[in-house]
Amino acid sequence: MMVTVGTDRYELSVGEGIVVFPEQIHSLGSTKSRHLLVIFSADIVNAYYSKHASEIPQSGKITLPDYLLNQISLLESSTPSVKKKAVLYSVCALLDESTEYKKRKNAENGLLRAIFDFVEGNFQKKCTLEDLGNATGYNRSYLSRYFSEATNMSFLSFVNRRRISKACELLKSSDKTVLECAYDCGYTSLRSFNRNFKLYIGVSPKDYRNNA
Repeated sequence: MMVTVGTDRYELSVGEGIVVFPEQIHSLGSTKSRHLLVIFSADIVNAYYSKHASEIPQSGKITLPDYLLNQISLLESSTPSVKKKAVLYSVCALLDESTEYKKRKNAENGLLRAIFDFVEGNFQKKCTLEDLGNATGYNRSYLSRYFSEATNMSFLSFVNRRRISKACELLKSSDKTVLECAYDCGYTSLRSFNRNFKLYIGVSPKDYRNNA
């Protein structure tokens, strides 16, 4: 599968993974793959994250040995805390051995977090720079420039990426029509939805569902 983190794009093969730090913009794309997605709080690996809180990896890509991949696949919300920590610290150790770190940009601060939160709460409906400006009290032109400089992508592109990510979930896990999925993800035009879906995923929504 293909994974984009910030402006970097990675192709992952069998046995490979990628670690994404908090507040790093990322997207996943695949027409046919089996993968594990583990989302966890940095507090679980606090000793590691405290050391690198002001940094991000030069590359988050790692190769996972079979024994660790097996342990990751067994993780559940009910897994004892000590077990979770042991497995996730092992992942962090692999990353430490395979990469260097670089300082986060100064722009990655409270306003950027506020923008992420706004998009997460509004991408399924009207979600424009004007709406963001009303919510944050900032001028829309400033917000547009600020977000582009902080993330190397436009605000609209970020919103569309989040909408398409949600669409992928719906296409795989529900019986909703493509049109219903489009509406549920904030699109008012099926044509725009199909165009953006193919732009970010590489195939049409119908083909994605058939191969999921």
